[in-house]
Amino acid sequence: MTTFALVGAGPGLGFATARRFGTAGHTVALISRSSEKLEGLTVELARDGIQARGFTADVLDIESLHAALYSAAAALGPVEILQYSPVPRADFMKPVLGTAADDFDAPLAFSVKGPVTAVNAVLPGMRQLGRGTLLFVNGGTAVRPHPDRAGTSIAFAAESAYARMLHEALAPENIHAAQLIIPGAIRPDAEHSSPEVLAHRLYDIHLKRDGFRQYAEPLPD
Repeated sequence: MTTFALVGAGPGLGFATARRFGTAGHTVALISRSSEKLEGLTVELARDGIQARGFTADVLDIESLHAALYSAAAALGPVEILQYSPVPRADFMKPVLGTAADDFDAPLAFSVKGPVTAVNAVLPGMRQLGRGTLLFVNGGTAVRPHPDRAGTSIAFAAESAYARMLHEALAPENIHAAQLIIPGAIRPDAEHSSPEVLAHRLYDIHLKRDGFRQYAEPLPD
């Protein structure tokens, strides 16, 4: 049995994808800063018969993130699927003309150092398995920068470039890197962007391994 590792576990999209991959037979490693949140999610997943365990880490603390993913693989089995989808902080989204150089430190650590750390932690296990999937989830500013959201616009673009390079570099090793762009808000009543619909999209991306970037819905004009 292999593991689905979720960086950015929460009650919305995170829980839905954990349940989707868990019901497909994967053990689930949930990674979040909040141990209380992790405890609640593991209890909910257990009610569906899913083996899940929480690991506390902050994506801005690369040592804690690496340790959490290493511990997850040791406890639950090798990580076959990694999803990187933590929610950006509100202060990442300042207007571009009101953003100083230092204001980009946290967004870039969040969207570049965090993903690089996570990928490097799970890649050896995927190579041993001979397969793997790396799923990156981003908002619309990853492809269409917004002047009122400078931090995520620049950091998501950098994360996209990293993920696309992984897509090309790891394909010969049967490791698929892909990105799902979610242009709007994730809402339970959204036709294309509810947590459950998005979870199924991510699972389909894992199964079909077709191309690098997909969109939950078209970008608004």
